[in-house]
Amino acid sequence: MQSRTQLKTARRVRRHKRVRSTVKGTASRPRLAVFRSNKYTYAQLIDDVAEKTLIAANSRGASGKTELERAKEVGAVLAKRALEKKITEAVFDRGGFLYAGRVKAVAEGARGEGLTL
Repeated sequence: MQSRTQLKTARRVRRHKRVRSTVKGTASRPRLAVFRSNKYTYAQLIDDVAEKTLIAANSRGASGKTELERAKEVGAVLAKRALEKKITEAVFDRGGFLYAGRVKAVAEGARGEGLTL
């Protein structure tokens, strides 16, 4: 018998597989993958064709007061780094999480800095 957390994780992984079956990242339009743990929020731009992470950011060094502010900052930092590398578009991969809270804040932070999702 699975514990409640194992069951929740298994369901999230199943949702993530469904999303990943349609969302693919390329060098010109990488995949913005978001992962949220209990403490931190992580985001990366991934080229699925070359199987490489192009840019990564996380909330470990973020200065916001709340988790939402730190997640928005993660999106903004990622977008700034992407624009420096001439990446203006990305496809959003919510990682099986609901598009709400910190996941939504990462997307809004990236859009606010000029990244097209």
